[in-house]
Formats: sequence, C-alpha cells, structure tokens
Amino acid sequence: MGCTYCEKEDARKRAFEAIWANDINEVFADVAYYYDRINAFASLGMLETWRQRFISTIETQPGDRVLDVCAGTNVIGIDLLKRQPELDVHAIDRSVDMQKVGRVRAMRHGFEINSVIGDVHTLPFPDNHFDVITLQYATRHLRVMDVFSEIKRVLKPGGHFYHCDMLRPTNKIVEQGYYLYLRACLGFLSWAFRSGNAAVKSQRYFIDAIRMFYSTEELSLLMQELGYSNIVGKSVMGGAVAYHRACKA
Repeated sequence: MGCTYCEKEDARKRAFEAIWANDINEVFADVAYYYDRINAFASLGMLETWRQRFISTIETQPGDRVLDVCAGTNVIGIDLLKRQPELDVHAIDRSVDMQKVGRVRAMRHGFEINSVIGDVHTLPFPDNHFDVITLQYATRHLRVMDVFSEIKRVLKPGGHFYHCDMLRPTNKIVEQGYYLYLRACLGFLSWAFRSGNAAVKSQRYFIDAIRMFYSTEELSLLMQELGYSNIVGKSVMGGAVAYHRACKA
C-alpha cells in the first residue's frame, strides 16, 4: 500500500506537535463552558444545521455500541440518543473540562454516556468492538493517519465511521476568503467572550491548521489507503466543511 500523505502528515506533525502537546488542552479548558455558543456565533448560526445534517448521515440500530471520538461536550452522543435511546454510547476526549460539561448536558437530557479521558491516538478499547464511530470538528488537531487507523482497529467488520470537520477548500478564492473571515471572527469572539491567554495565542494556529489540512477528496483518498471501503465524502460551503462515511470491510 502506498502512502500518498505520509509527507504531509510529517509536515503537520513538525509544525504543530508542540501546540498539540502543550497548548490545545489548555485552550479547550478555557473555552469549555462557552464552546458551543462560540461555535454557533462563528458559523453564523449554521452550526445546528450542519450538525443535524451530519446526524442524518449516521445509520444506527437499537443496541448498537457507538463511540464518539473527541466527543467534547457530547452534542453528537446526545443527538443520537434523542433519536434512538437504546444505543450504548461511549465518549473519549482528552479534555476533562469539555467532558465535564458534556456529562452535565447528557444528565439534563436523562442520558448516560460512558466517558473516558484519554489520548485518541491510542484508543483504550479492544479490536472489533464498536458498531459505529463518529468524529467531528477535531481532526485538524490530530495525527490523522494514526487516529483513523486506531478507529478502524476498534470498529467491527461491517461497522461504519462517520466524520465531519472544517477542511481546506480547493477553490483558492473560497480558501482565501475563508481565512480572512476566520481571522476576523476569531479576533472578535476572543474579545466578546473574554477568552483566556491560551485561546488568544492560538488564533494563528487555528487558521494554519486548516491551511495545512486536507480537502474533501484528499481525506477520502487517505481513508482508502488506510483500508476503509465504501467511502463517501460530501462538502458544503465550497469545501470549507465536509462529511465522510466509510466502512470497515
């Protein structure tokens, strides 16, 4: 098997490894209690529409064991349980603060989500364990090939992986406009929500992380090279956001 994006992954790791290791956790601890609100503002109110579109792509059966990777405040797990309360939903995230908010949110809805705090690059689950795995709005901060390989390992044969994130638009005009908007938006929201020093210092990183990330088509090819099958990738907002679905053969 070839490795079309090994060089790109190495470049991302060299550029961001120190930030991933030392800063990201502090950023999410800072924004955990207003994370969902700030994302709603940043998306100009479109976040709920995008999330429901993502949820609509996820096929589950009663009793399925579901893992939400980088679960954050558990919005995906809660939405899936609203639709099908019989699911066995698990969450993993490295941020204690984000999961603390997520557990409270789940309890308010009367749901129990089994939470693990840990590194998603090494999932603490056995092989062939989950029917469905989801990952949304976090992959830019991860070593993609490592995490996607781990997800495939713990996914049952015939199980499905559903992914959503902000990606790099292939249209150069859309891409440059996207970065200009993000730069202005991040600056304003940091001021409006009185973000802490860690979040303010990371504004440049959040744009650079997208600049060095994948397009919809590139992420589909990466999944294919990792051995996933039946891969479907769909983009919205000119490729700024994309949904992927893939199967473990």
